[in-house]
Amino acid sequence: MIHKVAAVVVPGAAPFELGVAYEVFGIDRTDTGGPAFEFTLCTPVPGPVTTKGGFPVVVDAGLEAVEDADLVVVVAYGVEVDGVEVDGGGAPPEMLAALRRAHDRGAWLFAICSGAFALADAGLLDGRRCTTHWMYTERLAAKVPSAVVDPDALYVTDGRILTSAGTAAGIDAALHLVRAELGGDAARSIARRMVVPPQREGGQAQFVVDPLPRQGESLAGLLAWMREHLADEHPVPRLARRAAMSERTFARRFRQETGTTPGAWLARQRVARAQELLESSDAPVDEIARLVGFGGAAVLRHHFARSLGTSPVAYRRRFACDESVPA
Repeated sequence: MIHKVAAVVVPGAAPFELGVAYEVFGIDRTDTGGPAFEFTLCTPVPGPVTTKGGFPVVVDAGLEAVEDADLVVVVAYGVEVDGVEVDGGGAPPEMLAALRRAHDRGAWLFAICSGAFALADAGLLDGRRCTTHWMYTERLAAKVPSAVVDPDALYVTDGRILTSAGTAAGIDAALHLVRAELGGDAARSIARRMVVPPQREGGQAQFVVDPLPRQGESLAGLLAWMREHLADEHPVPRLARRAAMSERTFARRFRQETGTTPGAWLARQRVARAQELLESSDAPVDEIARLVGFGGAAVLRHHFARSLGTSPVAYRRRFACDESVPA
């Protein structure tokens, strides 16, 4: 049972993710039937801690707050590496030691977004399933080769370690933890006060943008052309001829530059274009399926379920622009 919660912040802490930790675990909600936690904000060196937004947060407690916490939340943070601002990594040694001690005594560890890199630095993600923001999953996988990094999940639980994707996924993960430890009523009570769904469907693949290769790479022009002609058929022999390559060379070069096959890449671009049309137009699903090259709604639904874990109708309901709502 979770009672004491310690949220660890370091310089470069992300304000929103810090707010998520406080919003879920720092507010007494007993007046509406929700739970109350003993919430403490802590840091390796107590005092003003500069956030990623440039403004400070005054933190009075040191890492001693971690020592008897039932849950330790590692808030997302950014650090400078070789003069370049990046998210995650470079956590203070005393913080890593505190995280390891918390894990050894059986506390929950919850890393929001790039907070996962602190768990990685502490050696706590070795051999585990985990996730982080989709922009950093490859970097996390390279940092911890033995970990199974899921680039699509909103959150992942492995043992008593919980990692989440970026920003709002931290809310999903926190509510999941409340649900697992205190039950559905407690999670629903918090969600109701926050005016958020108690549990979302789908994964962060719904929010990923697949970029084209950089200009200058050999297939950049071809891929741009394919994106402009998604409704057409694109058999490999025809694509290879257009690229002035043999089919074997084309297949090898395509995988080198995109990391996948022509068919899989094309399907992902068609899904991405369908996402855009579902968000920005009121065209029927059948028509969108035809415009992006899937032929019919059934095929589009299949690819949405496979790639995004949702349906076109559910996706439109969640993401469609509503011009009647004032900006």
